[in-house]
Amino acid sequence: MLRDLAQEVAEIASLPIQRERAEMWRRLNDLEAVKPMVWINEIPWHEMNVNDELTLRTGTEAARAREYGIDRAADAKKPNAETFDTLCCSVEYALRKTIYQWRHMSGDMVVEPVLACPLVVHDTGFGITEDVDIARTDAASSIISRRFHLQIQDEEDLKKIQRPRVEYDAEATERNYQFLNNLLGDILPVEKRGAPGFWFAPWDELIRWWGVEEAMVDMVTRPRLVHAAMERLIRAYLSRLDQCEEQGLLSRNDGNVRIGSGGYGYTDDLPAPDYDPHHVRPRDLWGCATAQIFSDVSPEMHREFALQYEKRWLERFGLTYYGCCEPLHAKVDMLQSVPNLRKISMSPWIDVDVAVGNVGDDYVFSHKPNPAVFAQDTWNPTQAREELVQVLEKAQGCVVEVIMKDISTVRYQPQRLWKWAEMAREVTEAFAP
Repeated sequence: MLRDLAQEVAEIASLPIQRERAEMWRRLNDLEAVKPMVWINEIPWHEMNVNDELTLRTGTEAARAREYGIDRAADAKKPNAETFDTLCCSVEYALRKTIYQWRHMSGDMVVEPVLACPLVVHDTGFGITEDVDIARTDAASSIISRRFHLQIQDEEDLKKIQRPRVEYDAEATERNYQFLNNLLGDILPVEKRGAPGFWFAPWDELIRWWGVEEAMVDMVTRPRLVHAAMERLIRAYLSRLDQCEEQGLLSRNDGNVRIGSGGYGYTDDLPAPDYDPHHVRPRDLWGCATAQIFSDVSPEMHREFALQYEKRWLERFGLTYYGCCEPLHAKVDMLQSVPNLRKISMSPWIDVDVAVGNVGDDYVFSHKPNPAVFAQDTWNPTQAREELVQVLEKAQGCVVEVIMKDISTVRYQPQRLWKWAEMAREVTEAFAP
């Protein structure tokens, strides 16, 4: 069954349109004039199953529960006896989701003829994790509400933030690689793959330990403490990056890899000219950063408490992407100091007119339509079309990608997302230069 799924993915990947779309993404990321490119991710897969297209058939019940996200706590303690069982289940789900998305809501999705075998890496983390009460509205969904228990309240508490230790498990990696290669390698080449960049959002971490309101107030009342926390945290992140580089655990992301909160990383501007394929460095990669909790923080305080630290991370990379859900339309001037900045997230809460004027064609305008359109009692495709057309009309002259993400629910009506994808492809084609 796995071989049949892999064969279907291989056939999809062999279609000429894959190379055409990859080239379009490359041109977009290199700031050339192309049609707005469309991609959908962060999908509520637990709501999407139609005709058993996503029903897992390999693995034990426990392994399937982990893939579906039902048994979330079990990931940290997978028994050794289930290693291959869990691996089969994970590969099956990845193949099924690829086929499903291609079939129903591809947008400008690209499928490549390769099966990634992630390097097995052990990471001790930052020594502190969130302590929360949670509330759920859907037991099958990973979207939850959190109430944080405060763990950082004074300078002594900062000692809880530790530098992670990173260790590569070559034996486990090779075992997984040989297993997958024997199983599917004649259909889809299996590729060992390290970390293709990192999601870098130190403030996302900090507020989980500090508290949202508490951290916002302390930037005014206890700025020295906030600076000390950010300094300690950025050093921990940079230590992790250094260890990954030293141990050869990085992989290129200038291809079929998501960059930041946006689209694919295809570009001619990476890797660096002195690239060594046997030792990938951060400067051969895209980097990203975001401070989502800073939506209503002034540019001055954003620069002081976030960006000056984030730049120490971003300057290590060849190209960079900034932002996620925070509206950045009024902070483009601030972001111009970011080294090698190429793409800026434009969330649903921006002022589009201001954003277009500030971004121009200097950066990729990474437009994020509002996913709330899928959560309404009645699906309104006309509204969805009008919202997209309105932005694209104003953004003519910009280099635009359209990234539908953060989709918490489609009200268990997957066809809503299918129709949006079809509509978005049609609309963006009309805006081709």
